[in-house]
Amino acid sequence: MKRAVFTGLLTLLTICILAPLAMAADGVADNNFTQGGYVALATALGLGIAAAGGAMGQGRAAAAALEGIARNPGASDKIFTPYILGLALIESLVIYSLVFGFVLSGKVI
Repeated sequence: MKRAVFTGLLTLLTICILAPLAMAADGVADNNFTQGGYVALATALGLGIAAAGGAMGQGRAAAAALEGIARNPGASDKIFTPYILGLALIESLVIYSLVFGFVLSGKVI
């Protein structure tokens, strides 16, 4: 049941997004505003996905580090440094996505 509802909603969303393109007059080229809108939408979606993935990765890293410290409190100084390094690397991937979004948005109009 849930899969059918999800498939129906996804189909409806696809139709709503693609309907203006299907109803466009033949021979009329897209203008810069339409192209810019698609680039902005892609940038926003890409950054949102990157931020969600980074947040999930940081959550898993924090859970693993805290579990390791809880099991062996004496090793907290050996766990803390790789933990912070891992968080920095995870966050850098999200920042790369932000920079890439800025680069794409610079070409909007």
